[in-house]
Amino acid sequence: MKKQLTLLFLLLLSTSSVVIAQSRGIKIGYIDMEYILDKVPAYAEAKNQLDQKAEKWKQEIETKKNDIAKLKEALKTERVLLTKELIEEREEEIAFQEKELIDYQQKRFGPNGDLVVQKATLVKPIQDQVFNAVQDLAEARKFDYVFDKSSDITILFAAKKHDLSDRVISVLTRAERRQQMSKKQIKEEEEKERKEDMIADNPEMSERQKQMEERKAARLKLIEEKKQAAEDRKKAADEKRKQQLEEKNNKKTGTVSDTAKTTTADKPSTADKKEEDKAKVEETKAAREDAKNKSLEERKKLIEDRKKAAEEKRKQQLEAREAAKKAKDSVRTNKP
Repeated sequence: MKKQLTLLFLLLLSTSSVVIAQSRGIKIGYIDMEYILDKVPAYAEAKNQLDQKAEKWKQEIETKKNDIAKLKEALKTERVLLTKELIEEREEEIAFQEKELIDYQQKRFGPNGDLVVQKATLVKPIQDQVFNAVQDLAEARKFDYVFDKSSDITILFAAKKHDLSDRVISVLTRAERRQQMSKKQIKEEEEKERKEDMIADNPEMSERQKQMEERKAARLKLIEEKKQAAEDRKKAADEKRKQQLEEKNNKKTGTVSDTAKTTTADKPSTADKKEEDKAKVEETKAAREDAKNKSLEERKKLIEDRKKAAEEKRKQQLEAREAAKKAKDSVRTNKP
């Protein structure tokens, strides 16, 4: 029956998709409810408490089983010494305790047991939050359909780029963070979220951003390595000069240190200065590159703002034209 309903749903989906496809492309996404719930801290904490209760119930059931097993073993051992009435009495006691055990198992772990009811109570408010977040995302990103991968609907293949689970988790996390923020912090957070969403909606931009960050990190690492190398050489040169001074002082006093016997004087090289200058140049280049990237981002934002303003202006013009047309039509209608 479930398979038939699934096939009927997919048939209706494909039929309606043909109609939608005539005007524009279909946009389909999916979520994994189980994955999302595991990432929500409130659910994880409550689930941990529920698991502890379930473990306690299991231990109680195991204790009852052991008690029944002991009664059966005792009856088996003493059966030859007991009368028929005593045997029947003990068997009735064992049967009663076994029934109690089955009832307890049903009460705790049955289809309508405490575990199922408490889990549903635990999941319901979080599921409502997820559904609201999915609805907002679907409306904002113009998705036609959003499926739950962990439900009964069979999805044979789903590309990772259509997975909205992390976006839903991000929405839930943002909502929780905003409750503890000031208005200024909320505004800054919204701008940050806008950039994150723009990158998420444009994988190519995300890849470019990633490559830029990697190149920047590589440059900074190279500069740090060169600086460290220059510092090491400078330190070595200072050490040699110190040894030379000690050697001169020892000669004046008539003593020669063991270090002076095994080392030779070495004039400070200009290579250290060159490396330092080179590191400064690399650092300057990196700063220029960062400034260039920042300028590009500001330019992109300016273009987006202009585009939004132009769209708003066109919308207002269309609304004004429509209003004027309606007024004109009204005048014509009211003429005798």
